[in-house]
Amino acid sequence: MGARKVAVIGGGPGGLYAAVLLKRLDPARDITVWERNAPDDTFGFGVVLSDETLGGIEHADPEVHRALRREFVRWDDIDVVHRGHTLTSGGHGFAALGRRTLLRILHERCRSLGVRLNFRTEAPPAAVLAASHDLVIAADGVHSPTRTAHAAVFGPSLTSHRCRYIWLAADFAFDAFRFEIAETEHGVVQLHGYPYAGAGPEHPEGASTVIVEMREEVWRRAGLDRCDERESAEWCAKVFSDALSGRPLRSNNSAWTAFRTVVNDRWSHGNTVLLGDAAHTAHFSIGSGTKLAVEDALALAACLEENPALPDALAAYEAERRPVVASTQRAARASLAWFEDLAEYADQPPRRFAFNLLTRSRRVTHDNLRLRDPGFVAAVEEEAGVPPGTPPMFTPFRLGGLTLRNRVVVSPMDMYSADGDGTPGDFHLVHLGARALGGAGLVMTEMVCVSPEGRITPGCTGLYAPEHETAWRRVTDFVHARSPGTAIGVQLGHSGRKGSTRLMWEGIDQPLPEGNWPVVAPSALPYRPGVNQIPHALTEPELGLIREQFVRSARSAARAGFDLLELHCAHGYLLSGFLSPLTNRRTDAYGGDLAARLRFPLEVFDAVRAVWPDDRPMTVRISATDWAEGGTTAEDSVEIARAFAAHGAAAIDVSTGQVVPHEQPEYGRSYQTPFADRIRNRLGVPVIAVGAVSSWDDVNSLVLAGRADLCALARPHLYDPHWTLHAAAEQNYTGPGAPWPLPYQSGNRTPPTGRTDAPKPRLRLG
Repeated sequence: MGARKVAVIGGGPGGLYAAVLLKRLDPARDITVWERNAPDDTFGFGVVLSDETLGGIEHADPEVHRALRREFVRWDDIDVVHRGHTLTSGGHGFAALGRRTLLRILHERCRSLGVRLNFRTEAPPAAVLAASHDLVIAADGVHSPTRTAHAAVFGPSLTSHRCRYIWLAADFAFDAFRFEIAETEHGVVQLHGYPYAGAGPEHPEGASTVIVEMREEVWRRAGLDRCDERESAEWCAKVFSDALSGRPLRSNNSAWTAFRTVVNDRWSHGNTVLLGDAAHTAHFSIGSGTKLAVEDALALAACLEENPALPDALAAYEAERRPVVASTQRAARASLAWFEDLAEYADQPPRRFAFNLLTRSRRVTHDNLRLRDPGFVAAVEEEAGVPPGTPPMFTPFRLGGLTLRNRVVVSPMDMYSADGDGTPGDFHLVHLGARALGGAGLVMTEMVCVSPEGRITPGCTGLYAPEHETAWRRVTDFVHARSPGTAIGVQLGHSGRKGSTRLMWEGIDQPLPEGNWPVVAPSALPYRPGVNQIPHALTEPELGLIREQFVRSARSAARAGFDLLELHCAHGYLLSGFLSPLTNRRTDAYGGDLAARLRFPLEVFDAVRAVWPDDRPMTVRISATDWAEGGTTAEDSVEIARAFAAHGAAAIDVSTGQVVPHEQPEYGRSYQTPFADRIRNRLGVPVIAVGAVSSWDDVNSLVLAGRADLCALARPHLYDPHWTLHAAAEQNYTGPGAPWPLPYQSGNRTPPTGRTDAPKPRLRLG
């Protein structure tokens, strides 16, 4: 078997456990661990491990698992304490133990197996060890010297975040995982606390980890940047004296730190491999970095066992762990961002606040919280005014003068299926009619273009000719007659520099092979240099003509019977092009700072609002970030939303990106919703959240937490036109928020499947 001589740099839990597993799998292996600190030196106090991780440990090394079980403290509850309210949610299931205890167990196991442990010894450089060993495991932490020495290969990216935190301990055991919020004269401060030791000789009243965290500017205003370790612990104990019952906090080389997210392009270099914090970090608010490191060790040992060739084993290890870590890091980023913006949620009602905190990472949802603690979720729903037996997604919402029967929106989706002159046809009647019959509260058209030159492709629909209005009237009449209670909205836009391209399935954003029309933009910058046309930079008189095209189309949309109009200011199309500094390089009144870049989109909005019926709402779709350096930022998006709301937008439809081709989105489940959340809770403006919202559980979670008022779903409605009705059926909901069309009522229950049970054996012999 390969990797007979192994060096482990770093004596933390991940490195030690990797040594244990590799030695167990092959007792003949020569394994040495180097640790610069003494055996009982450690930073931090308690370690939380999930049942999943413990299951892996039990399977791989029952002896370590038995030792851990003897030391664990277990509990089920989470307490959220804010403004005098303590809200408790149960059924969560945690296990923790002291970090020193964990290290002692692993030290003893290493020695019993014959692993050499070198303490107070700096490891030779990884390159030196690699020359004399078959395998070098770099488990040397967040500041990994190995990663730094070979940065050109590993490609590390380190991102520092906006809060400062400190690890402390209390000499008694909390009876729950405790999140407590303190609103001080300096700003909001939060406590994360959990027990890690029960009462015993070492800790007569048990012990708890206490992490205190706050924004950098709060930390500085409080003068903590000038406090030593003792003074910091005393300050924290005073702020949270009620939680601590007046007891002190204990430190252990504790220092205020800004959390850093570590990501690497590669995890191995020759026969050297990164493990744990050296390879990746995840914010402590969703769990322990120790958990990830131990899971890394399990995966690495398994891959080495399954793949005789070392390069294959290391490639398999990275392929197995990278998606798991990426998912964890996405959840961790969502969680840490929530705590960074904690002050924005402070005024939420107490139960909503607690629910919002518990679901912040998007891993815990409405449905699994309801399974864990139905009473807690029922209380949150009652506080929010949700009728009994009604999922939050099926509560009505008033948007200007329009009341929607539920919170589901069929998101605008380009279909590229119009006649060559922009006229919607039978396809659009069937497509939009089917989604309207499917139960959504609001069905949106694709981007409907205000001129022939404003189309993206020859297959895009328009509202610039009389026959367009007639064709759209056919669609709205069908929706209103056959699906009463469903609203239908039109999204008006102009393609700008992204126009004159092929149908999506013929080559997205590729120019037409023939028959191209000229394209226009704020500045003469092509979407893809050398591929797309160089657009004509619009003059002020030409801006006036385009503004009038929007007005003409809005009048036509009103006559066509649409209930809502959305102005498309996202995704790099014309109005979006004015908003982004990456696409607007003008030096006149329509370019420069954000206020100037907003000028033309706001002029169009005002002109359209002036002719759009007062009793029908207008919304605006924006790209809340360009996902590119130097582009629109999340903070910019708040100001953009503020401006449109001040001009009369009933809601902001918050999307992201598609402005520049070199964008780097951070994809993941509901990945765009934090941008909507920020706008809603900072400005108090209704928002429509969009972006990989794919389940009814996601919708319920976002609405009940107060992160969104409406949720727009695109691909789920392509997969299932009756997505909303099926969501109601799956939740056993039959109320007014999701009425089945009369012809479909006999299908309002999930069809039975083939029998999956079998008769149980009547006799058991032997």
